[in-house]
Amino acid sequence: MVKLVCFGDSITIRKEGLSKPILTSKLASKLENFELINAGVAGNNTYDALLRIDNDVLKYNPDLVTVLFGTNDAAFHKMIDLEDYKFNLYRITQLIKPHKTILITPPPVDEKVQYARNNLVLKKYSQVVKQVANDSGSQYIDLFNKMISLENFPKILEGLSNDGLHFGEDGYDFLVNLIINKIKDMKDYINY
Repeated sequence: MVKLVCFGDSITIRKEGLSKPILTSKLASKLENFELINAGVAGNNTYDALLRIDNDVLKYNPDLVTVLFGTNDAAFHKMIDLEDYKFNLYRITQLIKPHKTILITPPPVDEKVQYARNNLVLKKYSQVVKQVANDSGSQYIDLFNKMISLENFPKILEGLSNDGLHFGEDGYDFLVNLIINKIKDMKDYINY
């Protein structure tokens, strides 16, 4: 049994009308022999992540951890400096161990309805995720560029809240497929 912790903010914990978080529910339906633990907390940034990583992630001794933070770090009203964000991601990766870590860039937003963030800033945070992954030897998923390059990307961001940030089922299907493909690429790292 492979233990996978999904560590993140509201995008990780969001239910979108289900009784349990949609991300881990969809992953569980597609991954056999995996135990999934959702460690998402709405509103969290990378400072919050460091405060709770021991209790919410490390205590489970996971085989793999997806790390999806940055949406709140990049928010105008509570912005975390890029260098601090980078330092925090390095620390998170060190604590989890790079070979167990899948860093995920923050997704883009639909700027027509999302006013607390914009894609120019989110792209900079996404570039930091790529740098930390390359420097640390962690895996990463470029959710920002893969999602924004979709012809219908604002449509994929439509969820129950329709705030241009918290995506619905189509967005989660897209993210889940990216995570599953990354895990398949890492088959040397885990025992099925």
